[in-house]
Amino acid sequence: MPPASDELNYLSATEALALLRSAQLSPVELLDAVLARADDIAETVNPFADRYFDEARQRAQDAEANYRAGEARLLEGIPLLVKDSSAIKGTRATVGSLMNAEKIDNHTDPTVERLMEAGGNFFARATCPEFCWLFACHSRMWGVTRNPWRLDISPGGSSGGSAAAVAAGATTIATGSDSTGSIRQPAAQCGVVGYKSPYGRNPLDASSSFDPYVNVGPITRTVADAALMQNVMSGPHRLDHNSLQDKVKIPQDLGDLRGLKIACTMDQGHYLVVDDVCRETRSTLDALREAGADVTEIDVDWASEAIRLAHLHEEFIFAGMLQDAVKYHADKLSDYVPELYETASAATADDYRRGLDVAGNVWNDHLGPLFEAYDALITPGVSCPEVPAESWQQDLLTVKGREITDTDTAMTVLFNMFNRCPVLSVPAGMTDQGLPVGVQIAGRPYDDVMTFRIGSAIEKHRPWAQRRPALKQPVQPLTARRLPASSRVRSSSDMS
Repeated sequence: MPPASDELNYLSATEALALLRSAQLSPVELLDAVLARADDIAETVNPFADRYFDEARQRAQDAEANYRAGEARLLEGIPLLVKDSSAIKGTRATVGSLMNAEKIDNHTDPTVERLMEAGGNFFARATCPEFCWLFACHSRMWGVTRNPWRLDISPGGSSGGSAAAVAAGATTIATGSDSTGSIRQPAAQCGVVGYKSPYGRNPLDASSSFDPYVNVGPITRTVADAALMQNVMSGPHRLDHNSLQDKVKIPQDLGDLRGLKIACTMDQGHYLVVDDVCRETRSTLDALREAGADVTEIDVDWASEAIRLAHLHEEFIFAGMLQDAVKYHADKLSDYVPELYETASAATADDYRRGLDVAGNVWNDHLGPLFEAYDALITPGVSCPEVPAESWQQDLLTVKGREITDTDTAMTVLFNMFNRCPVLSVPAGMTDQGLPVGVQIAGRPYDDVMTFRIGSAIEKHRPWAQRRPALKQPVQPLTARRLPASSRVRSSSDMS
């Protein structure tokens, strides 16, 4: 029998494909359930930018015919949500900005093109903050996107719309992008799976392929779905000079954890991590031990400067773009953009050069030897998920008696500096306040399979799939305090 209507919203892609291939489900039924949920949460969670529902319905009918004819492709009929920063020919990618409201792209990003060519049914774009710049998800263009687990809380950024929609059952699979944690932080905030592939594994378009911090990747409900998408998205591409020439396939059978040595740092020696995030992370480590892994919690005292400079690296690169936006398009910008520029412009060429030196030293002295001794490194993905939905990087949160910004809660940027390391974010429990906890699994450079092997074991031993947000909640007002104007030129990654 086909699943009941609500169950369709929470089918994994692998489950849905099995039902589609056996004719127990039609692509039209699956899409109808997703679009109905999309309408239901449009005014509350608000994870959608532009919608293409009519075109998607026609594609669902075509997919149904392909199944009947025995010509179904790998992802035939699976609803696909694409972040509002990826180009799709003939549509606009606004990157959350009214500046781009009239811009129509003449090409499709390589990874999105591969997903669509494999049969993924693109039906809408997911919201992101303006210029993909925040660890929250709101803009003048698209309004406020909220966390389906608690509507007063942010789903994270910048791939917040993708993660929120997956968690709410309003898409089956989604794409994200990640240059300081924008896949992994929303995945942790929303209790879903997100994968930052190693640099070059998934091809990028011309505008971003030479930034070694940038990645595109999957956001899904299960590890198997992330592997399914990743196997489609990855591989060399003739238009990306930096795409890797080898293609790594994530196998279905990932094996057990016996013989693996895994390290964990609870705070990277830098972040203020709330007690229930530590508790759920340690419970996850215990589950890995029960699964046969040798897990060691280590002390880290070498990461703070690298973390600080990694944020400054991206701010230095993008300060010019923000300057032009403020100079020529001030009337179209979200209210936070001028202050984003003020913060970014404080990053200097010396910060950029210092970051290169520090990265080499940290890898040589610490991370390189660590990955010789251990197969992977696990950390929480978010130190404190209590980030208000309407906050941004100048709002202050009080954590353990200290005031920090939302950027200080995202424990992700270290592995954009060391971007050849694959990192998989998986759900790892719930806080006492009813918010998801995520852990990120960082592997040795280009060892994609290891991260999935460990993530799959976490999913098996700490099952998450039956946890679903209530969706019907009141929206609470913003509770963060604004950083004083005199302090706004500091790096957003500096701890208060």
